[in-house]
Amino acid sequence: MTSNDKRRLKLDFIIACSLFAAGVVISGVSIAQIRAEGRIEFAQATPPLQGTPSDDQNKPAEAKPGGDRPTTPAPEPARPDPQTQGAAGATKPALPPAPAEKIAPPIEKK
Repeated sequence: MTSNDKRRLKLDFIIACSLFAAGVVISGVSIAQIRAEGRIEFAQATPPLQGTPSDDQNKPAEAKPGGDRPTTPAPEPARPDPQTQGAAGATKPALPPAPAEKIAPPIEKK
C-alpha cells in the first residue's frame, strides 16, 4: 500500500467511527427520552371507578307466595278510530299521480 492509500483508509476509518459513535449517541438519547415519557402521568378523562355496590342491591326482589298481581288490564294495541279515518279507502294518496310521459306500458308475459 502506498502512503496515499493508507491516508485515505485512515480518513475513511475515522469517518466511519464518528458516524457509528453519532448513531450510538442518538440511540441513547432516544431511549432515555422514551423512558422519561413513560413516567409521565396523564390526566384522566373520566372519574375513577367507584367500589362495587353491596350485595343487597344485586339481589332480585323476594317472591312472596300468594302475592298480589296487578289488577289493571293489559294494554291493548292502538287502533285508529273509524270516525276520524272517514270512509274506508278514502284516504288521500301520499304522492300525486305520475305524469303520462313517466308511465311505462305494462310488461307482457311470455
